[in-house]
Amino acid sequence: MIRNIVFDIGNVLTDFRWREFLADKGFDESMIGRIARASVESPVWREFDRGGWSDDELFQAFVDNNPEIEEELHKAFDNVHGMVTARAYAVPWVKKLKGNGYHVYYLSNFAGKAHRECEDALEFIAYADGGILSYQDKMIKPDPAIYKLLLSRYQLKAEESVFLDDLSINVEAAEREGMHGIVFETMEQAEEELRKLGVRT
Repeated sequence: MIRNIVFDIGNVLTDFRWREFLADKGFDESMIGRIARASVESPVWREFDRGGWSDDELFQAFVDNNPEIEEELHKAFDNVHGMVTARAYAVPWVKKLKGNGYHVYYLSNFAGKAHRECEDALEFIAYADGGILSYQDKMIKPDPAIYKLLLSRYQLKAEESVFLDDLSINVEAAEREGMHGIVFETMEQAEEELRKLGVRT
């Protein structure tokens, strides 16, 4: 029996809209690509989420990836408000699941800077029973340790828990720890998958 619903955040309960965010700041497609290769699409971004480096160290790593666009990188990342935005269904969905008797948690690769500057997108956290933002514990998905930590911290049984993430690699890692897994595409698709597991949605 499923008792615990565990959500990823980006592109599940929020939009991680980095491309639109950069366009909003006035960058054209060519520059968006250059900024992305130096940052979001770089291995450095995983360290952003891991939380082991200071913001200054991370920014310098972005610049090291492409020193020619240092000014543009500053413009892009001095403040990231608007990079993560709320999805209207997030709070009602969490509240509905809790009203149906389930415990709700989050498990997300999430940077400290994004948490501080995009907090308005994370209203659902107030209604959850707990969770892990990667930067706070210095580990990221799909490291098995982050799933083990969630289960142990909240004394959850893996077989009673289902994890929803938009990336199959992260879902597969959860399944290897004994959790049920759903690769998230849309809320409607996810609810159908949850119902197949006996969850009242």
